[in-house]
Amino acid sequence: MPATLAELLDDAVAVLGAAGFDAPAFEARALLTGVLGLSREEMLAHPGCAIDAAARARFADALGRRAGREPLARITGQREFWSLPIGLGPDTLIPRPDSETVVEAALALVADRDEEHSILDLGTGSGCLLLALLWELPRARGLGIDRAPGALAMARDNARRLELEARAEFRMGDWTHGLFGRFDIIVSNPPYVADRDWAALPPEVRDFEPELALNGGPDGLAAYRALVPEIARLLAADGFAVVELGAGQHDDVAEICRNSGLFTGPVRRDLGGHPRALPLARRPVGLEK
Repeated sequence: MPATLAELLDDAVAVLGAAGFDAPAFEARALLTGVLGLSREEMLAHPGCAIDAAARARFADALGRRAGREPLARITGQREFWSLPIGLGPDTLIPRPDSETVVEAALALVADRDEEHSILDLGTGSGCLLLALLWELPRARGLGIDRAPGALAMARDNARRLELEARAEFRMGDWTHGLFGRFDIIVSNPPYVADRDWAALPPEVRDFEPELALNGGPDGLAAYRALVPEIARLLAADGFAVVELGAGQHDDVAEICRNSGLFTGPVRRDLGGHPRALPLARRPVGLEK
């Protein structure tokens, strides 16, 4: 078994290359840094560094998993989101940079970040959206809803590690069932993958992400049809919501919103230029219908 850092890297590049990865050297370096806790600088400066047997065994296991297309974040159990370390579990989606667009869109609509705000996160998963907003809004309090017990446990743990647990509550529920009152900010990254698109998903997504958090029914819009009328019910008069969109769903979701009496604002695009985060409100203040 390879014994030095350079030998581990060379072996990983060969294994991942044989597994069909387009950039095996990049993947191998990412795996080494993620699994062994090394920085890129340490890897470059100490290629001959000896790796102990326990670390080699841990890396060999991780390499086999990655060669089988298991995402690195699943292997390490963590992913950075909004510059925050977010822990992951089997019931949580891996937070992606595209979803940071939802946080950006929400913060852009907050007039005063020092005011008190009530936040509702529907389908909270790891809690990444809610926790990012609480991180930026120091007097806000939030409620995250999910129907997966494992996701709620992970969200609570993430809140504790980020020292946000005093302002974050997580509750099991089927979307908005049993919820009352009004919220200033509502966010959601609902499942939006259509049945017809499931087989074409990358194996890292199709085989390792929780289907409950991804499958949006025959046309990918089932969650929006259930959520949007409830968002209209729970949103404060001067509040706003932001929902994440799947590819090509803007017009359909905007129509669902209009049919529920909500106004939609200009969609915010992700880093790839795709319409990703749609603002909603009960009144057209700062929004366009």
